[in-house]
Amino acid sequence: MRLVLLLAACSLTACASMDSAECRSANWYDLGFRDAIFGLQPQDNTYAALCSRHNVALDTQRYAEGWRHGNYEQQQRLGMSID
Repeated sequence: MRLVLLLAACSLTACASMDSAECRSANWYDLGFRDAIFGLQPQDNTYAALCSRHNVALDTQRYAEGWRHGNYEQQQRLGMSID
């Protein structure tokens, strides 16, 4: 349980700020997948706000696709069914 809380805290602090280079080099699919696999709700609005400060647009389609796949994988690992 401590490991899960530590991972969640680390992932939340990682998205607390993104600099220009991180926004420009971000793999939005991978970020969406990571957020979902850690059980987070979609963070696309947060990333969009952070990266808009650096004039970088979030690829919402890629992020959403990654989040859907990560959410599916998380549910499968937990043995939950998805309707």
